[in-house]
Amino acid sequence: METLRRWIQILWLFLSNGYWGFPWSGTLYQGPLKVLCSPGLNCYSCPASTTFCPIGSLQQLLLGVRMSLQAGQYHLGTYVLGSMGLLGALFGRLLCGWACPFGLVQEWLHRIPSPTFAVPRVLGWGKYLVLLLLVLVLPLVVVDEFGMGKPWFCTYLCPAGTLEAGIPMLLLSPDLRPAAGLLYGYKLALLASLLLWSIVASRPFCRTLCPLGAFYGLLNRYSLIQLKFTADACTKCGACHRVCPVGVRVDESPNSAECIRCLRCCTECRQQALSLDIAGHTLSLAARTSPDPSCNQGARS
Repeated sequence: METLRRWIQILWLFLSNGYWGFPWSGTLYQGPLKVLCSPGLNCYSCPASTTFCPIGSLQQLLLGVRMSLQAGQYHLGTYVLGSMGLLGALFGRLLCGWACPFGLVQEWLHRIPSPTFAVPRVLGWGKYLVLLLLVLVLPLVVVDEFGMGKPWFCTYLCPAGTLEAGIPMLLLSPDLRPAAGLLYGYKLALLASLLLWSIVASRPFCRTLCPLGAFYGLLNRYSLIQLKFTADACTKCGACHRVCPVGVRVDESPNSAECIRCLRCCTECRQQALSLDIAGHTLSLAARTSPDPSCNQGARS
């Protein structure tokens, strides 16, 4: 299952960034696929991007609301909101674990041999603050004399934008380099810090700062795809705890807002206490069904 997930992550990386003519054209892709919502965090301004970023588009919608209202125009943004809502209602944070390019980058870096450190649980609230303040509130409230807001998350925080758009565009367009000032230096330092953190901790950006993960996480308990936990079959061996990349105690909260549904816990559980529920249909993913003596020892201890 882990091999399948890895290949699907790579597939989505290339589907979301499938325009490879940019080194010769020097421009962003503006074809018909650009109206499709990327399921993961993927910068619209990446020269290879063929889809739009849900968080970036949500900010663009909100930062222009007041100016539109002043002009007598009423844009509700139903397509952007509907796309995000539909994806979240169907999959929840499974999209973080299977279809997010920046999540894949963090996982690749975490495979580098190094000491590892846990991410404090309290930092998990950071992504909700980012969603509330940088994505929703500030673009609406802090506006210029024309009533236009600013995409705060994209401008000051998004590391995917720096990696996928900022660096490539400066390499492709030397004329832009003189304009790269302190803000660009800050964004590079932030990106470097998060990438280095990813080596020693599993998916730190996803767990502490990603507003898209926060949005999908709010729908985890209600999405069409759920994790099903059978308490009677569980021996409390702790195998699911050891393999979880985001520190979820899945036997206590199988559909936690933190769970990215990588399904490692389902394949690791020898007692088949964990399974995947798709619209009421249960799918067992356990690779091994023979009892594990260590599990029984864990149950007695």
